[in-house]
Amino acid sequence: MATEHFDLLIVGAGISGIGAGYFMQKENPSKTFAILEGRESMGGTWDLFQYPGIRSDSDMHTLGFSFSPWKNPKAIADGPSILSYIKETAKNFDIEQHIKYQSFVKSAAWSTENSQWTVEVQLRPSEETLFYTCNFLYLCSGYYKYDKGYTPSFDGQDKFKGQVIHPQLWPTDLDYSGKKVVVIGSGATAVTLVPSMAEKVSHITMLQRSPTYIVGFPEKDVISNTLGKILPQKLNYDITRWKNVCLAISIFQLSQRQPKVMKKLINKYITYELGPDYDIDTHLTPDYNPWDERMCLAPDGDFFKALKSGKADIVTDHIDTFTEKGIRLKSGKELDADIIVTATGLNMVPLGDVKFTLDDVPLNLADKMVYKGVMLQDVPNLGFAMGYTNASWTLKADLASEYISRLLKHMSDNNHKQCIPNNNGVPVSDLPFFDLKAGYISRAKDIFPKQGITAPWKMNQNYLADIKSLRYSSLEKSDIVYS
Repeated sequence: MATEHFDLLIVGAGISGIGAGYFMQKENPSKTFAILEGRESMGGTWDLFQYPGIRSDSDMHTLGFSFSPWKNPKAIADGPSILSYIKETAKNFDIEQHIKYQSFVKSAAWSTENSQWTVEVQLRPSEETLFYTCNFLYLCSGYYKYDKGYTPSFDGQDKFKGQVIHPQLWPTDLDYSGKKVVVIGSGATAVTLVPSMAEKVSHITMLQRSPTYIVGFPEKDVISNTLGKILPQKLNYDITRWKNVCLAISIFQLSQRQPKVMKKLINKYITYELGPDYDIDTHLTPDYNPWDERMCLAPDGDFFKALKSGKADIVTDHIDTFTEKGIRLKSGKELDADIIVTATGLNMVPLGDVKFTLDDVPLNLADKMVYKGVMLQDVPNLGFAMGYTNASWTLKADLASEYISRLLKHMSDNNHKQCIPNNNGVPVSDLPFFDLKAGYISRAKDIFPKQGITAPWKMNQNYLADIKSLRYSSLEKSDIVYS
């Protein structure tokens, strides 16, 4: 039934999957692996999203790979530059030869008798079905559906005579010059779209139910660019990476321990940008503490510059109904629009929405507990890469891939065929898989795996703690049962 067998199958050729390929080659050069990618090209998020201004929401010295220095002087980079960086890394480390494109993984069945996974793959666009087998399966497929974003149902939407667009499916030929645009949402996508479109539109409004924390951040890292003139490239990259890791951890810890101080600092910055007469309390002060939800970045304060220009504004209200000309709000105010952008979030799915079975028994991921944030309780030979919610995605993804590659080497050296995390009765905690209060996360909390009350069954969300847990921990003296 199977066409090919591999020691490792990696699902997804985005930034996590390319990193996984590197660590696999480094730790297990004699083992075979393939990367199954459902789309026709690599890059994941950075190949999928095409909306104006698409960029990183983290600095590239930490979002970039640990093993491949980011060379661009812009620390907050645009999507096309990030995609080029991913492709260049895959080429430089001979990873692309392992990618099987348009290979969409539908299901994976574990056989204890054979100590292997059988993976069902649908080839696109022919819809032909292939089967691969592997000793270990590693999911690098992110956390959301690629084919459709989340858009709530709005009353009267069929009445609107203009275009309604979700950023995940942005028309590349869309001409918004001189148009009136309303962007529904206040997350990172909306904060990116508003300044990017403001130059060409007649006017653009960010319509939000409630505010989000938005902070300015330098587009270029002056310290890194200065050090780059006198230090070797890799050394400068490593120094800057650790500088930014420590800065991010410090900001997060201050937000957690002294939220009032952080609120005051953010409001002081916004007042500096917009002046004392701007209604910060209504439009830019959330009713939650900093980092209860992910904070949005405005490179060089571009979002605030758009507001000051008069081409953009924020409206904080609730939608009553769409009309022929735009949107009527609960307050009675009407917003005219030619284009409405629903920056309303993602449709979240765990582990690529793959259907798993263990010895013909369906696996419900929500019944399982995460182990070190990279494996699942009582599930053999399965790993996944999932980035941080409070820092750059790749920091955790790289550590996860490094750990899985180290685990495979340990199993090979000791003739182990199976590895199964056993939690020995550690209770489930009330913490969701993603410990943030964003709407798209709350909608999906019941379909993701759970956390335990203690480590290693509780996710750290801390890079330094994960270095200790994933890079330097013993693989023999652990909660993993080998056979």
